[in-house]
Amino acid sequence: MHEGCSGSFENGKEVVNKIRMMGFNIQYVPMPFEYKCDCGEAFMYETFEMNCPACGMTYGVTPCHSFDPANVMAAGEGY
Repeated sequence: MHEGCSGSFENGKEVVNKIRMMGFNIQYVPMPFEYKCDCGEAFMYETFEMNCPACGMTYGVTPCHSFDPANVMAAGEGY
């Protein structure tokens, strides 16, 4: 089940499901960063799972890949 940092994901729902299962979704990323949502709103990305405050889009990133905002994946609004 746990593939370490070698796991790959097809979409954001898989990422969010994985970090929820592992209990990482509410933990803080090592270095928060500003992230621009698909709706255009920018917000501070602080935990491995975040929701856009403007539209409710859910995003996720794994701990191994949280060093780069390009690794954040959208899971869907209100996911």
